[in-house]
Amino acid sequence: LGVDSDALYLLAETNVQEIANAVDDVAPDLLVADSIQTIYRPDLSSAPGSVSQVRESTASLLKLTKEREFSTFLVGHVTKKGTIAGPRVLEHMVDTVLYFEGDQNHAYRILRSVKNRFGAANEIGVFEMREDGLREVPNPSEIFLSERGYGVSGSTVVCSLEGTRPILVEIQALVTPTSYSTPQRTVTGFASQRLQMILAVLEKRAGLAFSDHDVFINVAGGVRLEEPAVDLGVAIAAASSFRDIPADTGSVLIGEVGLGGEIRTVSQIEPRLKEAAKLGFDRAVVPENNLDRIAGEYDIDVSGADQLTGVVDAVL
Repeated sequence: LGVDSDALYLLAETNVQEIANAVDDVAPDLLVADSIQTIYRPDLSSAPGSVSQVRESTASLLKLTKEREFSTFLVGHVTKKGTIAGPRVLEHMVDTVLYFEGDQNHAYRILRSVKNRFGAANEIGVFEMREDGLREVPNPSEIFLSERGYGVSGSTVVCSLEGTRPILVEIQALVTPTSYSTPQRTVTGFASQRLQMILAVLEKRAGLAFSDHDVFINVAGGVRLEEPAVDLGVAIAAASSFRDIPADTGSVLIGEVGLGGEIRTVSQIEPRLKEAAKLGFDRAVVPENNLDRIAGEYDIDVSGADQLTGVVDAVL
């Protein structure tokens, strides 16, 4: 990592009391404990990693931090469901909870704040994993779109708001006739239940029969999207692949899809338009009701849409 400092100390210890003694000797400005599931209090009979040990060890480190007036980072494991392993009260005890997301198949990592007692939550930072460690990605949208294919069906671009940060991401869809009795629905980076709803709306309102087709959805770059504002992009990507007609490559799609096929209003529309214009897109399709909320002028053509069927016909 290239660290060359006389002010960096390493301690191979899991006993809370020994850690406290080392803090008294060194008087650090910052303490990093890795991991909280291995730290224990000797006065408790339970094993390290148990609910009581994690809770009480955290309480001891929290008390130590406030008494000595320094900052502490607690590194913790997560469960298979992606939540912090241990008691739920652990998240309530600390000031900030950050999740470090990513997988071995992608070079990019996302640091996501799910709780912040002294600032905005749901903010993200995007980093690239290199041989010399993590490096900041100053413009994530440009990186996530760098390998985008043009003239290919099933590809759209959406703008997701992560906290206060707009990020442009490519949605990829592949729709093929199924060879199974039950069609496959495979999703990466997007909620599978939401995809089922979008496909049902497309079949009911737009007449696209997905019941005998396999559908594969991928959010390029290893990003995980949870915001409903990306629904429209997912729907058009699926429709594009179903018809085998490329979508307009210069358009960004923003909008939530309702069960009636309506395009519903989304929040923070102006930062999304600004990000799309900055990356050179010449058109943005947004919910009709959002048009009145656009106060500024942006170097991008903004089109309003109130029904999914209209967007399918206009973009494809």
